Formats: sequence, structure tokens, C-alpha cells
Amino acid sequence: MSFSDYLLSTLGLYGLPVLFGVLLIGCIGVPMPSSLLLLVSGALTEQGDMNLWLALALALAGAIIGDNIGYALGRWGGRHVRLNRLVGGEARLERAEKWLKRWQGAGIFFSRWLITPLGPVINITSGLTAYSWPRFLFYDVIGEVLWVVLYILLGRFFSDRVVEMSELLGDFVWVIVGLLSVGVLGWIVAKYIRAPEKQV
Repeated sequence: MSFSDYLLSTLGLYGLPVLFGVLLIGCIGVPMPSSLLLLVSGALTEQGDMNLWLALALALAGAIIGDNIGYALGRWGGRHVRLNRLVGGEARLERAEKWLKRWQGAGIFFSRWLITPLGPVINITSGLTAYSWPRFLFYDVIGEVLWVVLYILLGRFFSDRVVEMSELLGDFVWVIVGLLSVGVLGWIVAKYIRAPEKQV
């Protein structure tokens, strides 16, 4: 039995506390199949095994608390060796710092729901760079609300095809990332081409 299967069976047995705990731990930085768990929770609400509003509330609470623990680790933990290992090493941390400085609030927002594997790194990086906590919290909350509501409702509406939905959403995320990259590159090229025209 894989770890994901174990978590899913535990979710079926114990319900909401498992959902809360997994999202909290996953958002701190421990690898967890959080998106899949949200989809399955949505399916369980459709089957009547879990209350929809409690699932939404506890999933949101777990995700937001986990994100803010990650922020606090970065803010008061500093660049300790163990902290670097938690986010994938010093090189990954430095890349995340550059990314955060460039995108700031938008980077936090998109790492909540669109590029979720980057979320825990951005949380710690936000703390390390002393990014404003009220601003972090604002973008964190709106991003997590979108992620949790979207995935639980998708799991609810497609309760008989949760695994297929999980695979499809994984592919969709990378398509969106690709389209955003192309869009940004196109904007930079267009800006570069127009620059000489303005100087004439």
C-alpha cells in the first residue's frame, strides 16, 4: 500500500481531523498528496460521509495555519541547515527568493493554488525576506480559499472520477504554467521591440 493510499483510507475512517492535519503538515513543507485529499473529501461530501461546510472550513484552517507556520519558520528560524533541507536546499531557496522579489503578492497568490509544490518554499522565503506579514496573510487567504473551494467542489461534482480528475488537474496546471510563461515572454519581447520606436 502506498503512502497516498494509506492517507486516503485514513481519511475514510477518521474524516475531518485527517483532512485538517494533512493540509497543515503539507503546507508547512512535508510532501503530502493534499490536492488529491481535497478531491476525495469533495467526493465524500457528495456521498454524505462528510459535511461540506465543515470540510471547507477545516481544510482552509489547516492550509492557512500551515502556511503561517512556514512563514514564522522563515522569519525567526533564519538560514539554518535544517531549514534549507526542508525547502530543498540553498539553491532552491535562492531561486524562490528571486522569484518572490519579482512577483511579490501575485507570487504568493499563484503558489497557493496554481503552482502548489512551490507554496511551502514561498512561505519560508517570505519570512526570510521579512515580507510584510499582513500582505502575506491577505494573498495567502485568497489563494487558499480558491484552492480549497475549487478542489473540494470538483471532487463533489466528479465524485465517481476522482483519480481521473486528479491526473487531469495535474496536467492542466502545467499547461497553465506553460501558457503564463509564453505570455510573459511575449510581453518582454513586445516591450523590447517597441523600445527603439519610442526613442526615435
